[in-house]
Amino acid sequence: MWDNQLFLEAFPVLLEAFVKVTLVVTVLGSLVAAALGLVWAIGLRELPGILAHPLRFVLDFIRMTPLPVHLLVIYYTFNGLSAMTVGILVMGVHYSTYMAESYRAGIESIRKGQWEAARALSLPASRTWRAVILPQAIRNTLPSLGNWAIAMFKDTPFLIFISVPEMVTEARQFGGQNFTYTEAFAVAGLLFLAASYPTAVLMRKLEKKLAY
Repeated sequence: MWDNQLFLEAFPVLLEAFVKVTLVVTVLGSLVAAALGLVWAIGLRELPGILAHPLRFVLDFIRMTPLPVHLLVIYYTFNGLSAMTVGILVMGVHYSTYMAESYRAGIESIRKGQWEAARALSLPASRTWRAVILPQAIRNTLPSLGNWAIAMFKDTPFLIFISVPEMVTEARQFGGQNFTYTEAFAVAGLLFLAASYPTAVLMRKLEKKLAY
């Protein structure tokens, strides 16, 4: 039976968990993922095969194994790290493997003539990447990176495996205390929707704008 009072009581509790945990993990994790993903993408292209192949294997392994497994392994291996820190780092590293593929696609979309022109001008590799390739590649990959950030946002409930009090965990606890879960999970769902839908719309508009 729906209870409006419980819905109203759950809202501030879950909103606090959303702002202090879910949102913080998503923002910081996305920054980690975006930075590392770029490093992986450049490394896969520039490193010699003896180093690039092991890197590719590691990235594929991370991408193809479940996120909860990564959380649990790192959490119990590095006892000195807080659960929140583990969540940010693990989610950042996990999603950096996906963002690396987006960066790679953006880099490969750069026409061959751009590379040849940089070589003809005798630009050093660092200048070529910084001034010619990356500005175009990142522009092409921004919508995709945004979509991966949204995916990370929706995966934050996995933090329950390491006891991080994110929004869904708080909703479950609130429901247990009041012997009904409907209202609490409804609030959690609405908060997820309120944050992810506008972001998705913005990403679609950005993608259309960058297409021209």
